[in-house]
Amino acid sequence: MVAYHLQKPKTLQRYKYTVGALVFYTLIYFIGHFSAHGLNLLTNREILNRRWIGLTSVLVMAVFHGYRIFNSVPPSGHDESAMEALGYYVIFPVGVIVTALLYLNWKSKEDDRKDDISTS
Repeated sequence: MVAYHLQKPKTLQRYKYTVGALVFYTLIYFIGHFSAHGLNLLTNREILNRRWIGLTSVLVMAVFHGYRIFNSVPPSGHDESAMEALGYYVIFPVGVIVTALLYLNWKSKEDDRKDDISTS
């Protein structure tokens, strides 16, 4: 018999899988980012914005992932609802990626503004 105080809490187990989902969506972002970069290199001009294409690929994958979560039976041993799973495995990682992209976009605009002021 396993002592209850030696077992890992379920919240720690969820965080481990949430970090896995964050890594997964980050990988999807970089696949979209670098595919847009490759297309821009092939055409010798900037057709696609790499950040927005990466974000679009993350959002499309999130829609498919959310659809899959809602329309499948939860695995045995999981006593969480579909909304909890959607929050942990889709909404949280996508929210982190969107927040990081908004910060980077804001930072690059601020740097461009500083460069414009220093050159004039």
